[in-house]
Amino acid sequence: MAGDTGMAGRVALLLWAQTLGLAGARTPQLLVEPPWVPAVRWDRVTLTCQGLGTAGATTWYKDGQRWGQRGRDHITVTKSGTYTCDKPGTELSSPVTVSDAWLVLQVPARALLEGDTVTLRCRGWWDNTVTSVSFYREEEKLRWHHGGTELSLSPLRLQHSGRYSCEGWVEYWGWKKSQAVTVTVQELFSVPVLEGPPEPTEGSPLNLRCLSTPSPLRPRAPLLHVFYRDGQMVGGSWGSPQLLVPTVGVSHSGNYSCEVRSEDGAVRKSSARLRVTVRRVPPSGVSLSAQPPGAQVALGDRLVLSCAVAEGTGPLSFSWHREGSGAPLGTGPRLELRHVGDNDSGQYRCRVSGGDSVAESDPLNVTVLVPVANATITPGPLAPPVRAGDPVTLRCSVQVGSAPVTFTWWHNGQVVAQGPLLELGDIEVGHSGTYQCVATNQLGQDGHRVFQALSTEVALEVTPRGHGDTVAAGVGGALLFLVLLVGVTVAWHRWHRVAAREHQERAPPNPSAPPEEGEVLYTQIVTTERTGVSPRATTPQDPQVTYAELWGHHGRHQEHGDIYENVL
Repeated sequence: MAGDTGMAGRVALLLWAQTLGLAGARTPQLLVEPPWVPAVRWDRVTLTCQGLGTAGATTWYKDGQRWGQRGRDHITVTKSGTYTCDKPGTELSSPVTVSDAWLVLQVPARALLEGDTVTLRCRGWWDNTVTSVSFYREEEKLRWHHGGTELSLSPLRLQHSGRYSCEGWVEYWGWKKSQAVTVTVQELFSVPVLEGPPEPTEGSPLNLRCLSTPSPLRPRAPLLHVFYRDGQMVGGSWGSPQLLVPTVGVSHSGNYSCEVRSEDGAVRKSSARLRVTVRRVPPSGVSLSAQPPGAQVALGDRLVLSCAVAEGTGPLSFSWHREGSGAPLGTGPRLELRHVGDNDSGQYRCRVSGGDSVAESDPLNVTVLVPVANATITPGPLAPPVRAGDPVTLRCSVQVGSAPVTFTWWHNGQVVAQGPLLELGDIEVGHSGTYQCVATNQLGQDGHRVFQALSTEVALEVTPRGHGDTVAAGVGGALLFLVLLVGVTVAWHRWHRVAAREHQERAPPNPSAPPEEGEVLYTQIVTTERTGVSPRATTPQDPQVTYAELWGHHGRHQEHGDIYENVL
């Protein structure tokens, strides 16, 4: 048991020497047993010179002078004084004092770290009884000491460091005061420093590190790390010096700090505050997509527009706009038009807002496809008859209808041509009949909906050119002959009246006398249609009946006589 105690004392002394900063590769360490400083002569004091150099080649010094035999690493001290040692090629060791004073205040010869418990003892010469003991720190009396020869400091704090002394009544020798001894308290760990990004981006990970250096005298001391945000503990109490937030949001902004604790909680140190402000990513890369693809939708069908954002964090707001439309059409990342109308065509944009940032998509052109309607043929119904050899071209058009529109021509119920124009060229009698056109367009995705518009019928009657000309010439000659005949008759009638008046003046009238030969009293001329002539033949005017009244002898109006019918 005594051997174990000695070994522990030597280890403690070595650590104590390192704490004082005297440990070095070229400086030997002077260990004392029992492990108290200063040592007292009435204890059996053993000094050990430990360090590099040749074993058994130690030189000892007392009060600065070479002392004792050279070569021994251990010596037993029986006289008071200040002892040092060295070895070949090394520097002088730290001193150890052996006291022979009336009153001695001793401190454990070991490293003193925060959180430890240390006891200082006030001893009388040759362990004479000491009473009425008082302790002093930096020459100030410690009021909290309540008697006894020992002063306990627990747990140790850095502020416990200083020069201590004691005063008391030594039996047989009266009031005595000790020499001051130095108490040095080392840090168990350094004050932590909290490190991390002060402005992380929303959605990114946040990694805060609480950095604290443990004392080299106790490098494996277990430590706990606690993190705080705005004074509230976050993340719990862990051995790890890191706080990891996988995905930060704006709510993670705040003042962060960390605290390092010893395992028993006796030592606690807090870092300075670190202000963390989570920044939102402004929206960018706004794009539009449509269903059906291409944003071409049939009238009355359903259209869905979707707005996507490549980057942007935080709550985002969406609004939809169409060129020429003042108020927004909707909000949210989707815009649905259940039944599109004609006025829904145009350029659409999606506007995304995130805080103070706004981004807008490129325009997407929406085309509303309209079914064909109101097909018509121009020219309209043709005035019959159309003569053979005349050029005829018919055009089919629609009032409304989205492209592409196809046209089909029907003649007497049979398909004869495609396209908006029907060019018959020099027509023949075989072109006679009814004509219609059918306009067709296909709407919807993949053209799954087909619309058609049918025009009204147009009748075409073609007349042979030679037959029509003969009829026209015959009718024209008959009318010319009629006009000449009427003119001759009127002229002759006037001449005859003049001659009859002269004859009446020369001879008395004879009412019973028959008319002279060749005198015409009344003539009725009727022009009638010839057999086989078309009623639609081209003539200056419709056939008519012409009446001519001629005055008889002596200017008397005659009753109807013979009727002559001149058939033209």
